[in-house]
Amino acid sequence: MLTVTTVNVNGLRAAAKKGFVEWLGQTEADVICLQEVRAEAQQLPEELREPEGWHVVYAPAAAKGRAGVAVYSRLAPERVQVGFGGFDVPGSDEFDTAGRYVEVDLPGVTVASLYLPSGEVGTEKQEEKERFMSAFLLYLQGLKVRAAAEGREVVVCGDWNIAHREADLKNWKANKKNSGFLPEEREWLTRVFGEAAYVDVVRALHPEEEGPYSWWSYRGRAFDNDAGWRIDYQVATPGLAGRAVKAWVERAATHGERWSDHAPVTVTYER
Repeated sequence: MLTVTTVNVNGLRAAAKKGFVEWLGQTEADVICLQEVRAEAQQLPEELREPEGWHVVYAPAAAKGRAGVAVYSRLAPERVQVGFGGFDVPGSDEFDTAGRYVEVDLPGVTVASLYLPSGEVGTEKQEEKERFMSAFLLYLQGLKVRAAAEGREVVVCGDWNIAHREADLKNWKANKKNSGFLPEEREWLTRVFGEAAYVDVVRALHPEEEGPYSWWSYRGRAFDNDAGWRIDYQVATPGLAGRAVKAWVERAATHGERWSDHAPVTVTYER
């Protein structure tokens, strides 16, 4: 079996003080993809920088204290790639030092950690998000072809910052004009799952379920009322998605036990 977890830690140093280290010590995951690390490796304490039993790859953002992605794996990666520029994808080089994408090759599978820009309607942040989406869709298509030529499957894990369907967020009616649930963003994800032929693994295993949500605002009583969003995905090539046997959100028992505003999303695949 191969168990993969993805989680936006909302600042790894902050999460470590709230329970991430304890969670890392007990997880049965073989690979963990982190987003919003917000630190360079040398800024992290040793139990995070080089935790026992893990091989760690960090891709911090050039902008200090922003973004940042990482992959923790039990096995040493065969190849590491930061960013997705250099593959004849127009505009992709813009994001190579943005701390938004890192991928590693493990036996038979490429695992990537993605932190897609969050966006904000009517601002440069939304324009950045749109540029990222345009370039990244082309990259995903090429990645699938390259991986297949090498006999590999692919899973891109992370905070995609888009709820695809009405079932993916509690208050969808109130968010139809907000970034994260805009028609054009949802259509882009439809292209990822259709045109590029990747699979939303959690949704495939839970086709009729509301959620399961993976992010809840710290404002109000969103967590207590389960007024969440499902924006953290494991998006896989069909061969790997077809071997997924279990998917779940590791939702904290209480608000006080949370170490991030996101919860880990975990999938177990048959090898």
